[in-house]
Amino acid sequence: MVNERLRRAMHRAGHDVGTLATAAEVSTKSVERWLGGAVPYPRTRYRVAAALQVDESYLWPSESNLASLTGAELVATYPRRGDVPRDLWIELLRGAERNVDLLAFAGLFLTEEHPDWLPMLAAKARAGTRVRLLIGDPDGAQLAARDEEYRIGGGVAGRVAAVLAYYGERMPEQVEIRLHDTPLYNSIYRFDDDMVVNVHAYGVLAAFTPTMHIRRIDGAYFNTYSESYERVWASARSADDVFGRTNGPGDPQD
Repeated sequence: MVNERLRRAMHRAGHDVGTLATAAEVSTKSVERWLGGAVPYPRTRYRVAAALQVDESYLWPSESNLASLTGAELVATYPRRGDVPRDLWIELLRGAERNVDLLAFAGLFLTEEHPDWLPMLAAKARAGTRVRLLIGDPDGAQLAARDEEYRIGGGVAGRVAAVLAYYGERMPEQVEIRLHDTPLYNSIYRFDDDMVVNVHAYGVLAAFTPTMHIRRIDGAYFNTYSESYERVWASARSADDVFGRTNGPGDPQD
């Protein structure tokens, strides 16, 4: 039986047998078999669905497994943030066109260890990418609590002050910056449909805790962390007073 859904999805996405085979990392013979009714292996199904920008359940409803689809969002996991490939941060930023979102207490490693981070972030914002930065509130209770947890004598507050100075000096007014006073269970770094989540553990510095690279494929991982980010963003206050801005784009709207 011909898989008419697959054929139509290929047409809508501008794919032929050859280009879909390349995207799915298979032979053209495999794609021809799928069109004839064969069903690819699970991980290949995820690649095909992502390439065609449709749900895997639409293409192969009898084989769909939502739990497996969600698991396919995990591109890579690392035991420590320091194990994330150094080039990945800049490559993800370079490829972002719609959204760049950051949630951390400081995230100072990006500004200090990656010389291209600040100029590229500024260029993205000027070109129309929405850039939102959520940094720990220097006057908030959570920052003080995290510093006590780490037992580094004001080191967290110092890192926040340093990162705010970097962004204050180098970011155009298009960049939206807010200060949050929320318990930080994870640091979140979003680049369009890619996200890096640094999972925190009590008493352990973020650089030494597990980190996940997630890619949106209609599963629960990406959506969960995206919702969490939006909740923190809505509760945070503008950083305009820190940078001397008035009526800047980072002002809360309510």
